Amino acid sequence: MPPVRIGICGLGTVGSGTVNVMARNCDEIAARCGRRIDIVQIGARRDNPNCDTSHLNVTREIFDVANNPDVDVVVELIGGTTVARELVLTAIANGKHVVTANKALIAEHGNELFAAAAEQGVTIAYEAAVAGGIPIIKSLREGLVGNRIQWLAGIINGTGNYILTEMREKGRSFAEALSQAQALGYAEADPTFDVEGIDAAHKLVIMASLAFGMPLAFDKVYTEGISGVAREDIQYADELGYRIKHLGIARRTEDGVELRVHPTLIPQRRLIANVNGVMNAVLVSGDAVGPTLYYGAGAGAEATASAVIADIVDVARTLNVRPDQRVPLAGVTQDSQGNLDDVLPMGDTVTSYYMRIFAHDKPGVMSQVAKICSDQGISIEALIQHEPAEDEELVPVVLLTSRARESQLQEAVNQIEALSTIQAPVVRIRVESLG
Repeated sequence: MPPVRIGICGLGTVGSGTVNVMARNCDEIAARCGRRIDIVQIGARRDNPNCDTSHLNVTREIFDVANNPDVDVVVELIGGTTVARELVLTAIANGKHVVTANKALIAEHGNELFAAAAEQGVTIAYEAAVAGGIPIIKSLREGLVGNRIQWLAGIINGTGNYILTEMREKGRSFAEALSQAQALGYAEADPTFDVEGIDAAHKLVIMASLAFGMPLAFDKVYTEGISGVAREDIQYADELGYRIKHLGIARRTEDGVELRVHPTLIPQRRLIANVNGVMNAVLVSGDAVGPTLYYGAGAGAEATASAVIADIVDVARTLNVRPDQRVPLAGVTQDSQGNLDDVLPMGDTVTSYYMRIFAHDKPGVMSQVAKICSDQGISIEALIQHEPAEDEELVPVVLLTSRARESQLQEAVNQIEALSTIQAPVVRIRVESLG
């Protein structure tokens, strides 16, 4: 069969990794694909010393790749959402298939791009957009197709996981752990996307769309970062038998679909609680298969390139297949997708909670706190109160609550913070058993 001709746009970390892995493993890739895959053009604003492109056709104008009649598949690795969106739409309009590692592009514009691709009869592959080299997209879209997915939870940002690991293992503060992550190149100079959960929210909404057969709904994801997690919280969680992880959680309930990213206490005995450093993991529960765990490198040049090349091979295998016989881009056909109104408001979410309170060391304070919780239908299931330090008037008190509706817990927190014997704010972290 004639070779599949690809054009790569972007020669950064993932682009250079893709060029290197394709060159190194070209024979294995061709054998598995059934035909050769040739890079016929690269669009990049500058060369990358980490890969050799001296033998390749390199252009500084990336749209040349999307308009090149000799390119069958455009591989978008430039990042961002503005130029990338225009580039992908141009490629689609020219009848080219697209492979992308761009989670923000898919999360924010995927519905539009999928519709355009369906109209042109081409495909968009995006395995590398979520969890680097872990094949979670293929697992959700194909491997678990016989299941009704009940919920999924993932450590899907390596930077945040590294910071929390450093805080727990080395007793660092958040600021110290972040500085270390930046020094090692795990965190950007502006770490907002990672530590405030935006990156994880992009990935979560892609997985949720596949898991529950719903349109992409990035603007409906509740997002909370890890900058408010203190060393004390990690220590208290450990004392209670938990680990704090920054999770993306999607759950199907009778009332709707939960989409949320936030710090979470999970039992130490869970495998996912022991995923440390920059590694990623996704736990998926299906009604037939039960819980399944997917673990591996969530970023990096060659780990992500592994997923990019897997997508290229998938596209190459189906170039001559009728569009209606390919795996649907969103896991289900567009006319089978659910409704965006199915996303549950965060206030209606039900979970357990960890609360850390600074209370004056006076009689009756905890009875007031317990009554406020009781009035909201919340019971206290565990409590830690250490002896106050000498000359200290405030005592840290840690509570674990029963499962409660978010809106009720928030009302309880508001009333507790209003007490003259309590120093605001009350620290609150959600608890999940993931069982």
